[in-house]
Amino acid sequence: MNGTDQSAVRAEDAFDVERTHDWLTRQMDDISGPAPDVVQFTGGASNLTYLLKYPHLDTELILRRPPAGKKASSAHDMAREYRVQKALKPAFPLVPTVRALCQDPSVIGADFYVMDKVPGLILRGRLPNGMNLSPERARGLSEAFIDSLADLHQVNPVAAGLADLGKGQGYVRRQVEGWTRRYAQARTWNTPSFRHVTAWLADHQPGDAATCIVHNDWRLDNLVLDENSLQVIGVLDWELATLGDPLMDLGSAMAYWVQADDGRMARAMRRQPSHLPGMLTRAQIVERYCARTGLSGENWPFYEVFGLFRLAVIAQQIYYRYHHKQTRNPAFRNLWMAVNYLDRRCRATIGRTSGS
Repeated sequence: MNGTDQSAVRAEDAFDVERTHDWLTRQMDDISGPAPDVVQFTGGASNLTYLLKYPHLDTELILRRPPAGKKASSAHDMAREYRVQKALKPAFPLVPTVRALCQDPSVIGADFYVMDKVPGLILRGRLPNGMNLSPERARGLSEAFIDSLADLHQVNPVAAGLADLGKGQGYVRRQVEGWTRRYAQARTWNTPSFRHVTAWLADHQPGDAATCIVHNDWRLDNLVLDENSLQVIGVLDWELATLGDPLMDLGSAMAYWVQADDGRMARAMRRQPSHLPGMLTRAQIVERYCARTGLSGENWPFYEVFGLFRLAVIAQQIYYRYHHKQTRNPAFRNLWMAVNYLDRRCRATIGRTSGS
């Protein structure tokens, strides 16, 4: 895991390390001695993530907890996230090994869980200093990226003990309705209505292609890679995992996949090195995924538009907080421009679809 995404624990995110250590010594036989050194991961998902460094352990530990003041929800439910990984690990070895779940608020004031750190490489928008990828290795990386998602989607939820992870059938309809509602609630004066896009999604939605375990945030920066082979050795951030349609998960993943010939705005939004020479294009990824899973790409434009719209809603929700001065992070200032761009891109995709 890259060291550049670690820092001292922010004051507002601090927790009682000694009390946490005392609790861990009662849960894990291999924990002893003084309390660990703690650093915080600065990026990533909405939950807070810390590295616990115990000098006597062979592995470093990761602690995950919700932000202060957050009630348990699908995005902040530590018990659910812990349970998903514990149940899924035997069937999908890329899941990290979870070690202990705490639901005693007297320890740090919120639920949290601890897991083993997966040592390896996580790629961000730019390759680490000194790293170069040949076209052959880039292609292999993009193949591993999509093959691992296909492998996840072929895990049997019943056999994994996760049959009750989500509502199952009707996922496509619930997703279209839910994201349409979220956008309306977060819209600001300088962003489009998306009415044409949401109406098209509502009118053209297919039935669920299948019901499987979906990750819902499949990106290169949520994958841990072997530093030499660049094969996927770990998958992080399971907070949004549920039972759903695999092609919806693929559509959401492809919304983040910026390729070399995309326009200037798309390239400005890129957060993973998917543009490098040799990387599969979105069309090639979809073709490979469908060949591996046996699913049909006949309705791919729907899933493509859905993924782009979902990304627009996520960007708009973040921008809404900036617009209403709930955050002053300057990185969010121009997200309204990205939302407008995604509306145009959705419309262009719809326009290319026969019978639209």
